[in-house]
Amino acid sequence: MSVKSTAARRTPRGGAKRRGGEPGLVQLLTPEGERVEHSEYSIDLTPEELRGLYRDMVLTRRFDAEAITLQRQGELGLWASLLGQEAAQIGSGRATRADDYVFPTYREHGVAWTRDVDPLNLLGMFRGVNNGGWDPNENNFHLYTIVIGSQTLHATGYAMGVAKDGADSAVIAYFGDGASSQGDVAEAFTFAAVYNAPVVFFCQNNQWAISEPTEKQSRVPIYQRADGFGFPGVRVDGNDVLAVLAVTRAALEHARSGQGPMLVEAFTYRMGAHTTTDDPTRYRADEEREEWASKDPIARLRTYLEKAGLADEAFYAEIDVESDALAKRVRDGVRNMPNPDVMAIFENAYADGHALVDEERAQFAEYLASFDDAGQPAAHGKGH
Repeated sequence: MSVKSTAARRTPRGGAKRRGGEPGLVQLLTPEGERVEHSEYSIDLTPEELRGLYRDMVLTRRFDAEAITLQRQGELGLWASLLGQEAAQIGSGRATRADDYVFPTYREHGVAWTRDVDPLNLLGMFRGVNNGGWDPNENNFHLYTIVIGSQTLHATGYAMGVAKDGADSAVIAYFGDGASSQGDVAEAFTFAAVYNAPVVFFCQNNQWAISEPTEKQSRVPIYQRADGFGFPGVRVDGNDVLAVLAVTRAALEHARSGQGPMLVEAFTYRMGAHTTTDDPTRYRADEEREEWASKDPIARLRTYLEKAGLADEAFYAEIDVESDALAKRVRDGVRNMPNPDVMAIFENAYADGHALVDEERAQFAEYLASFDDAGQPAAHGKGH
């Protein structure tokens, strides 16, 4: 695999401007599956590598779908779907080197896949039976961060340490369009720029911060915010796995070569709900989702593979079998997990205990005791 970009040799800018002054996307594969070239970013992949990207996206989507079903069946407490964002995550994840360090949010299941994190470890966290489920140092993949935007500060601090150690590696921090409004993100941008930290800020702009559209988050395209902090930004078609791979690899090379931070805005779409507690039909139109469905990242790569004669039916059949096996392993693995200890939340909150925590623990224990063995409220007194 090779990536060629002038961005690795000089300060890169955003994509070309469209007519009317609107910012363009870096795109190498159109929604119709046509291969196109870009003046600054290019990539040359073998047929095996292209098929590998397709496999990654299909398996990630299947795992995500199984997780949603498991949550609906009561096996998980919550799930944040990545549906529609597979190219943004697989493309950027495959752009990293083993010695790069990744700071995710709580939706980077595809990135976790590229870092060889067992999907069952992710599900254990959302089931409540572990506190993250994996050792970050084994895969250079930090634990999921629920607090919106704080991981950008963690990543910046880590990157500053990388620079001081003289290591030949980079750091990548993921966040969403909604998180771009957080003060933590602005502070991370400031510190990264001033200290020339080798960090790539990767924003998955999926159009919606829960129910708030992007236009209520920013007056300008998110990638242009980097200009105000003194480092470059670029917007890439987040549903184009080839473009995401090329742009992210170039951004990481930019960072690790001593040129400082860079902001990548992957322009994509959240096809499902924000989490399984959300109902997106309350705030967005079906027509919008249908429009983005025509830009599906998996479908466009499959179209390209078929047009170029790079994959046959046997390949797709093999992926289907592998998908079914992954789904079964996920289902069986989750159902064999223990139920979470609901009282454990009160442990380790304070080193020496706390009167208020003790009171809350007692109140919660009393509440749990009010249910019978079948999970129904216990009867109290006559007539109940």
